[in-house]
Amino acid sequence: MEIKDIQARQGNIDVVFTIVSKDEPRTFEKFGKSGTVCNAKGKDDSGEITLTLWNEQVGEVSIGDKVHIENGWCSEYRDERQLSTGKFGKLEVVEKSAVDTVVTNDPAILAGAMPGANPNNDEPEQIDEEELIE
Repeated sequence: MEIKDIQARQGNIDVVFTIVSKDEPRTFEKFGKSGTVCNAKGKDDSGEITLTLWNEQVGEVSIGDKVHIENGWCSEYRDERQLSTGKFGKLEVVEKSAVDTVVTNDPAILAGAMPGANPNNDEPEQIDEEELIE
């Protein structure tokens, strides 16, 4: 199935797509139990959809991962389709993203993450012009 074919109030959805964005998780309490929920955007060649991640799913999925939703459920909120595993579905990460992202503005961390960085603040590394051309 492709994302474009998913309809609101549809069940038994089997689809594979890539996570292109992920919101910050938020906590909730219902019936005396607490949990975590997070929205993400999934995309395939046919379109894009909101994916709702619950509890342990929040930590399993990262931006760039390819996921497979089996027996999923699509609801609608504010005229937007929202896909989830529902009560009986399953989420599987079929391919983890190979991207390591540094999310910081700390100059010390950024200096260590940059190629050719000099974390000890010694003399700057000399780069041969010929190395740059190759």
